[in-house]
Amino acid sequence: MRKLAAITIFTVLLIPAFGQDTTPNTTTKKTGRPDIPGTFTLELGVNSASGSPSTFDIGFWGSRSLNVYYQYEMRILKSKFSFVPGIGFSFERFKFKNKYTLDYNGSSLIMVSPQTAGRTNTKKSQLITNYIEVPLEICFRTNPEDPARSFKASIGGRVGYMFDSFSKIKYKEDGEMKKLKDKQDFNLQKFRYGVSAKIGVGNFSLFGYYNLTDLFQKDKGILENSQVKNFNTVTVGISLSSF
Repeated sequence: MRKLAAITIFTVLLIPAFGQDTTPNTTTKKTGRPDIPGTFTLELGVNSASGSPSTFDIGFWGSRSLNVYYQYEMRILKSKFSFVPGIGFSFERFKFKNKYTLDYNGSSLIMVSPQTAGRTNTKKSQLITNYIEVPLEICFRTNPEDPARSFKASIGGRVGYMFDSFSKIKYKEDGEMKKLKDKQDFNLQKFRYGVSAKIGVGNFSLFGYYNLTDLFQKDKGILENSQVKNFNTVTVGISLSSF
C-alpha cells in the first residue's frame, strides 16, 4: 500500500511536467490543461465507524483510506456542469485502539481481547479491506475553460467490490517482534455503495464519503452482549487530481 501510494503521488506530480512545452524559441506559449485524456485522482482520508459496538474501537489516525482513481470528465453541453465517471481502487484500514482482533465464536463474529487471544504483548491490530470501485460524480466549475484555477463542487456516489480482506496483528513474543496476517472475509460485505461530495479549487479538494451499506453482512455483524451489531463507515479527507 505504501509503495502504491508513493508511485501514485510521483505519477500525479510528474504528469503536468509532460504537458509543458520545452521547445526553445517557441512563439506561442501553452496555457491551461495539457492534452491528457482524463485525470488521475489520489484521495487520502481517515475512517470512522457510525454506531459500532464498543469493542470495535478504532483510532483516528491509524484508521485511514487511500483511493486511487482514473476519471474522465464529460462537460454537459456548454454549461458549467459535467459528468465524471471513473474506475480505481480503495484501500481501507481500521486500527483498533484496544488492540482487539476479529474472530469467530462458533458461527458468530466477535472481537477478542489480546489476553483472550493469548497475545498480551500485542502492539498493533488492524482490519484491512481493499475494493475495486466505480466513482460517479456531477461536478460544477465556475470556469470550465480553466479547471486548474476554478472553484469546484461535486456530488455523486461510488459502487465497489471487495476483492481482498484480512486482519494484521503485530506482537512481541520471546523478545522477538512478530506479525500475524489472517486472510478471511470476516462476514464483510462484498459489494458496497455510498454517497460522496467534494469541494475545492483547482486540483485540490476536501471530500467526504458515507457508506450506505453496512460494513458486515446482514445479521452477521459483531456479536456483543448477545446482540449482533451492524454499522456503517464514514471517510473524510483530501483529494488531489492531475490535469
